[in-house]
Amino acid sequence: MPAPSLIGIGFEHRVVVGLAELAVSNNPSAVLTTYSLGSCLGVAIYDPVVKVGGLLHAMLPDSSIDRAKAAAHPGMFLDTGLPALLREAFGMRADKRRLRICVAGGAQIMDDGNVFNIGGRNRAAFAEFLRRENLRADAEQVGGSVNRTMYFSIQTGRVTLKVSGLQNELILC
Repeated sequence: MPAPSLIGIGFEHRVVVGLAELAVSNNPSAVLTTYSLGSCLGVAIYDPVVKVGGLLHAMLPDSSIDRAKAAAHPGMFLDTGLPALLREAFGMRADKRRLRICVAGGAQIMDDGNVFNIGGRNRAAFAEFLRRENLRADAEQVGGSVNRTMYFSIQTGRVTLKVSGLQNELILC
């Protein structure tokens, strides 16, 4: 995980969180961004007191299908990515009791027969993780059959979405 950047303070510093990746920052100019959330889930966490935030772009719910891949890329799976995201944020002084959590994605994309239902399985795994960790989502924009792009400002804690088919961005939280 790269260290938070100090360049561009006062200006937007876009950090792209790719497929199966996660990033955590305390840089007030950072805007964590992830593109093309279809069946994948984008999970943003934020501690407004210390202004630490993180973003995860998880593809699949359960790492048991490939433990080696999960070890190399914990962000690929929700069951490894969510704990990694929390550990990184806690390492930057975020507190579990103050976390705001926003989630987007989990759509039904290219699975008209609902054979794989990856989006639904991702949403269920996310809900189970929250229950087990005694956490709650503050906002969500999940399901459906659209792609979403997620933008997360560390300065403000605001999460906005660009949703396929909609002209304007939506404020998620």
